[in-house]
Amino acid sequence: MAYIDYYKVLEVSRDASPDDIKKAYRKLARKLHPDLNPDDKEAKLKFQQLNEANEVLSDPEKRKKYDEYGEHWQHAEQFEQAGRRQKGSSAGTGGAYQGWQDYTGDFDSGNFSDFFESLFGQRSRSGSRESRFRGHDYQAELSLSLREASETQPRVLTVNGKNIRITIPAGVSDGQVIKLSGYGAPGANGGPPGDLYITFTILPDPVFSRVGDHLYMTREIDLYTAVLGGEITLETLTGQVKLKVAAGTQNNTKVQLKGKGFPVYKKQGEFGNLIVTYQVKIPVNLSEKQKALFEEIARL
Repeated sequence: MAYIDYYKVLEVSRDASPDDIKKAYRKLARKLHPDLNPDDKEAKLKFQQLNEANEVLSDPEKRKKYDEYGEHWQHAEQFEQAGRRQKGSSAGTGGAYQGWQDYTGDFDSGNFSDFFESLFGQRSRSGSRESRFRGHDYQAELSLSLREASETQPRVLTVNGKNIRITIPAGVSDGQVIKLSGYGAPGANGGPPGDLYITFTILPDPVFSRVGDHLYMTREIDLYTAVLGGEITLETLTGQVKLKVAAGTQNNTKVQLKGKGFPVYKKQGEFGNLIVTYQVKIPVNLSEKQKALFEEIARL
């Protein structure tokens, strides 16, 4: 896979501050989001690269490794361990290995250190092996409406030019991350592939708000129903239900419908509750007769 310059992807300099990186990511994410560019395959690829770059550069530890090792940043620990082994070996034989700049071996004689072989994946002195490195992980984002997230969804994701069929269980949450093992970048020299991490974004719904597995909604009722009681029809995620309103219902009264909320993730047949808040609608623009009737009620 070709080397990707994360600083170039985010359009920031190498000395950019964390705030600069955050602002650049938000600006480009709005511009390149797949929902805004449904027919632009290049925009989808750039969005994936943008998420990958942000994941690395927004994390101080990952950014430090990336700045030092570039595309090999995920193998920094292996490189450092190899360097320590080389340093210990040099010390034992009177050598003076002190890092990259102080290495004085003869590159043309085939006298490569284990550290350089580990770093570049070259053969050892015996020519019998090569260093194997795990491929790096991919990051992807997937947006769902609240109603889509309430049902099991078959989807096809395009990651690095490859179509991946997945089934999203009902009940996923906003910000939830799912790992697909082995769907990341291929490994080097026969090493295992990385993984794919999918982060879900659940879009706001005009009717329902979600807290955990419970759903909340507001429903207007007229003054006469609130005073006298009655029956209303309510729309839920699974269809319409009829609900009785008790006489004398006060404004902001809450009622709970058990099992009419959001499905519980990976627990088939289990649902949260739906909490309905009544908003009593006060009549306006009354006629003279209506006003007189209210005045009579007030006197009584």
